[in-house]
Amino acid sequence: MSGNGAVWGRVRCRLRAFPERLAACRAEAVAYGRCVQASTAPGGRLRKDLCAQEFEALRRCFAAAAKDALKGGP
Repeated sequence: MSGNGAVWGRVRCRLRAFPERLAACRAEAVAYGRCVQASTAPGGRLRKDLCAQEFEALRRCFAAAAKDALKGGP
């Protein structure tokens, strides 16, 4: 069971870093949020892949931010 402490330590570290990574992807997160909000507003229709382009941009940004963090970047 002592090995679990190391795993949970890494998980906690990643969770603590999440707000910084989200801040690095602010524009992409805002664009995705606006797309989802617009499609769920009265008269809007949320359906699969409606905001796929915005989501993919956000996913790419998160991946790049995580990769930079692993390299020791900002």
